Amino acid sequence: MKEFRDRVAVVTGAASGIGRGLAERFAVEGMKVVLADVEQDALRQAEAEMREKGFDVLGVRTDVSQAGDVEKLAQQTLDAFGAVHILCNNAGVAGFSGTVWESPLRDWEWVMGVNLWGVIHGVRTFLPIMLDQGSEGHIVNTASLAGLMGGGGIYGVTKQGVVALSESMYSELALSGAKVKVSVLCPGWVNTRILDAGRNRPEELRNAVERPVDPERAAIEGTIRNLLEAGLSPAAIAGQVLDAIRDERLYILTHPEMSGIVRTRFDDILAQQNPAPRTLG
Repeated sequence: MKEFRDRVAVVTGAASGIGRGLAERFAVEGMKVVLADVEQDALRQAEAEMREKGFDVLGVRTDVSQAGDVEKLAQQTLDAFGAVHILCNNAGVAGFSGTVWESPLRDWEWVMGVNLWGVIHGVRTFLPIMLDQGSEGHIVNTASLAGLMGGGGIYGVTKQGVVALSESMYSELALSGAKVKVSVLCPGWVNTRILDAGRNRPEELRNAVERPVDPERAAIEGTIRNLLEAGLSPAAIAGQVLDAIRDERLYILTHPEMSGIVRTRFDDILAQQNPAPRTLG
């Protein structure tokens, strides 16, 4: 896709972080943008601020973990703008639950529901619509560098799932000759509030008894917060995404300097040697 003006973009997790950066950039390019987010107040603010700038936007409160919400999002998009040309399955959450065997089931349900099922719902709902349009289109699924480097607990499981889903889509779309393309966004450190995603966690998926604060885990979280605060801006990420859409590029690695981590993982796999244990994430 080379032309963006007057086309329609849908962005989930659009009220803040990378989603807000994507929405702003698409709007600057002349697109009509549907902002989807579960955080109602932040969504209203984002919609109002973008309209004040003269952008053509629509805010739709959406819980991407719920198939019905995503279906309603698609219908409201079509009702408002008549088509969808770019979909960014971007909504995501992160948290620290301890080891994969100690993590409560509700932690699994919450993180898997948003990070993986949210992308699945987006693809299953929007892709048939985009294919039926017969026009150029592009889907961007937000994973993480954790989706390529291995490990990462529940979060890593979901992000590796998003990478695998995107790779499957790439082959299936290419073999069918579809005009819709796909990219998987694998960012490193980006200045967002993803560690505070618990503010939007549904009450029914909160743990009845919270785990005691573990000093080691608290220290790791503090390190990650510092890395995030010093990370790339969402606007910089949005620029890279736009370039990838123009180039029809599957993989979007935002931090080339961190690619050695990915290379080490695949070297270990090909050499059939055990990886070095990691604690970060």
